This record gives sequence, C-alpha cells and structure tokens, in this order.
Amino acid sequence: MNAFGLIQIGLILLCTTTISSLQCNHLPLQQRKVIENSLQLLDKMGKKFPQQCLREKMSFRFPEQVLKPRQKETVKVAIEEIFQHIFYIFSKNLTLAAWDGTALEQFQNGLYQQIEQLETCVIKKQTHYFQSKEVNRLKLKKYFQKIDCFLKDKQHNLCSWEISRAEMRRCLQLIDKVARKLNN
Repeated sequence: MNAFGLIQIGLILLCTTTISSLQCNHLPLQQRKVIENSLQLLDKMGKKFPQQCLREKMSFRFPEQVLKPRQKETVKVAIEEIFQHIFYIFSKNLTLAAWDGTALEQFQNGLYQQIEQLETCVIKKQTHYFQSKEVNRLKLKKYFQKIDCFLKDKQHNLCSWEISRAEMRRCLQLIDKVARKLNN
C-alpha cells in the first residue's frame, strides 16, 4: 500500500471519529426526540387504558435516584440500562397484548437504535463510575424484575400488559425530564 492509500484510510478514520463524536454531542437532543416518538408509539400501540384493568393497578416505584447522580456519564449509563430493560420487556410474550404490531415494532426499533447510540457514546472506562453504576444497576434490575414477575404472575394477560405499558410511559417521561436537564 502506498502513502496516498494510507492517507486516505487515515482521513476516513478521522472523519468517522469526528462524526461519531458529533453524534454523541447531540445525544441529549436525540434522546428527547426518541423518547417523544416512543411515547407517541406507546399511545398508538394500544387504545385507552381498559376499565376492567383499573382494579389491578400496581405500584412498581421507579428508582428515581438512579437518574440524579452528579456526573452526566452516570446518567447516560442509567438511561442506557433502562432502555435495555424496556426493550427486553417489550420483546416477549406479547400475544395477549392486542396492540398495533407496526407501532410496537417501531417502538422496539427506536429503543434498539437508542441503545446502540448510547453504547457508542458512553465511556467504556468507567472505573470511577463503577460503584454508583453498580448500585444503580441493581436498583433498576429490581424494578424491572418486579414488572417482569408481575407479567408472569398474570400470565401476560391484557391487563398486565396495559399496566406495564402505562408504567413504561411514566418511566420514559422521567427520562425525558432528565434528558432536558442534560441538554441545558
């Protein structure tokens, strides 16, 4: 390979890195758009909350403190983790949900793309974030396990899915508030 070929490869790598870092600089804005779109898709997936499900309301208590650390990177890690959990929950046993399949697929695709974006932007060397990140990860895992167990206990029936959908709406609204603060 000649020197010109090496220069071309170097320029391509430089441009790729620059574009990737520009995407990461606009991550809070992108997150807000994805969250806004996800909220609209959640609404479009199902109809109004069924009256027969009102008796089954469940309080899962989202651990809001995971979105309040001092470092922005820790918040981004928490948001990535939340998106992964939501994606997991909305990727299984949806037969009784009776939702709009196209909206559900778009919702899943949007979450997946955001997870991919966050993974590239979040610092992989998180040694000084490790302790708070691990505590947050456990709190989030416990929260989403409650939702998963609730769905299993109710045999993934219509009401359990509608309650979970409403809970994910609240969760995304909390992330939206945090994303707005990160952007300022």
